[in-house]
Amino acid sequence: MTATDFRAVFLDELVRVAPDIDPDTVGDDDHIQEDLELDSMDVLNLVAALHERLGVDIPERDYPEIATPALAAAYLARHATA
Repeated sequence: MTATDFRAVFLDELVRVAPDIDPDTVGDDDHIQEDLELDSMDVLNLVAALHERLGVDIPERDYPEIATPALAAAYLARHATA
């Protein structure tokens, strides 16, 4: 998978958690809590969905590393192949 693929997966799962978000309007640097207004439970659900879909464990200390689509794509690319 490429970084673009991981970004697409991240956005797919983001929209499942927060269906009011239009993935076409989400920028690479949009922060999931500050810009997209996910609360802590939404973030937890997103992490669980990513784990289920990709098998990637994301410990709480790494949440800042998935805070934007660009960061998340890079993080997932590193850890999905590890």
